[in-house]
Amino acid sequence: MASRYIISRRLDPLFALSIGVGAAATRINREEKEKGRGTAETVEVFKRRWNVMWEEKVGK
Repeated sequence: MASRYIISRRLDPLFALSIGVGAAATRINREEKEKGRGTAETVEVFKRRWNVMWEEKVGK
């Protein structure tokens, strides 16, 4: 019998969100390292992108 959930009904969405956030952070870090930026600069880029995302949703 195939299982319906990976972990449980309530934890599957949290698991999916954590995988998505981790993938986005990895991609941003990789792109910034390719541009020759350090970790502190990468964190600033991540914060800026996070703020842009929330500003767009609030403005609509």
